[in-house]
Amino acid sequence: MTPLLSHATTHISFSTKHTIKPQCITLIQPYKPNTQQNSNETLKTINKRKKLSSSKSTKTTPLPILPTKVNKRWKEYQGITNWEGLLDPLDNNLRSEILRYGHFVEAAYKSFEFDPSSPNYATNKFPKTTLFKKCGLPKTGYKITKHLHATSGIELPSWINKASSWVAKKSSYIGYIAVCDDKEEIKRLGRRDVVIAFRGTTTCLEWLENLRATLTNINPLQCNNLQVHSESGVDENNQPMVESGFLSLYTSKSNSNPSLQETVRNEIERILKIYEGENLSFTITGHSLGAALAILTAHDIKTYFDQKPLVTVISFGGPRVGNRNFRLKLEKEEIKVLRIVNSDDVITKMPGFVFDDDMEEKTDDMEGNSDDMAWFFPRWIQKRVEETQWVYSEVGEELRVCSRDSPYLKGVNIATCHDLKTYLHLVDGFVSSECPFRSTARRFLHR
Repeated sequence: MTPLLSHATTHISFSTKHTIKPQCITLIQPYKPNTQQNSNETLKTINKRKKLSSSKSTKTTPLPILPTKVNKRWKEYQGITNWEGLLDPLDNNLRSEILRYGHFVEAAYKSFEFDPSSPNYATNKFPKTTLFKKCGLPKTGYKITKHLHATSGIELPSWINKASSWVAKKSSYIGYIAVCDDKEEIKRLGRRDVVIAFRGTTTCLEWLENLRATLTNINPLQCNNLQVHSESGVDENNQPMVESGFLSLYTSKSNSNPSLQETVRNEIERILKIYEGENLSFTITGHSLGAALAILTAHDIKTYFDQKPLVTVISFGGPRVGNRNFRLKLEKEEIKVLRIVNSDDVITKMPGFVFDDDMEEKTDDMEGNSDDMAWFFPRWIQKRVEETQWVYSEVGEELRVCSRDSPYLKGVNIATCHDLKTYLHLVDGFVSSECPFRSTARRFLHR
């Protein structure tokens, strides 16, 4: 992402229909003994806890996430009502679901070969049948049906061939598609869920694609069609547009690899045929670059297939993806997006600029008033930025957390604030805007 640009952020207000004021509650309550026997038992418990707390084996072990039944309200948790009344205070069932999908993203990271000296660099380390188990998720209730790869469309200079092979790695493992196939999990969820999980930026060419932050036309979304054709006479500012680099990674292909878009389409088409007639949900989740690809994937599924399943995006630390018309298109297609945003994470504030959607209406009303020219300057700035194709818009609903609210995070730096583990920790601890953190949340920091 490019950190040199100033920005304006858009804040989404939480629902205020509930009048009950949330309370900060410590989940481990103090116990007051009433008898000598209870007192002795309490002393034994305290001593036992002291021994456990001093043990290295338990110091970094996260508490388990207890599964909760969501079958009766699963559409609410998938965003059918835009998570109204579930975000502030954060509904505990929704919290568990967010963390569950976050673990799927973790698995995409853990199954990626990071070692540049390895001949298998940037490939998936584990086969589909054992990936979840190898990544510490032995009982997800899902089976992986497809590994996914993204290809950069950047043309490299000839001299790059002399550099290490990992520098010019064009295609790399980016995530996977998994289908819920466990009867008990399907019963708990109330439907058969399909997960598409994406990791964040890792390879050199992915970082370069992130820097291609000008907007490009997404209509139609075709492989290697990354140019805006102004010859058609269509007003580019009225078209849905997305960040060039993200679209490149989604639609580019090589001689040996199909595009990510083609792979997703073929696999989703196969899944829709196999489970035709069933209650299906598609949950697309990702972190950082993966969050951006999740939104592009959701848009593609909704526009490409005649069958319109419920498509939900759960994004962690995602950058901005497209302009206002792209956001309106997502809303028209009824794509539900829940963005988890850390206020201290600069990546979520990039790329480009965000202007108030009401600015144009306000300034148009003031136009012609010669006594007050204050409207002219923001409108003039907005016009100039629009001409450079750097005007972005936030999408979906926002769950805003903050690193500074956690008593367990020491210091605030760019890397820590953007880390997926930090996001999972903050979601685990968030209570409400009036009570930002519960004191018992210490999970995920040592995972």
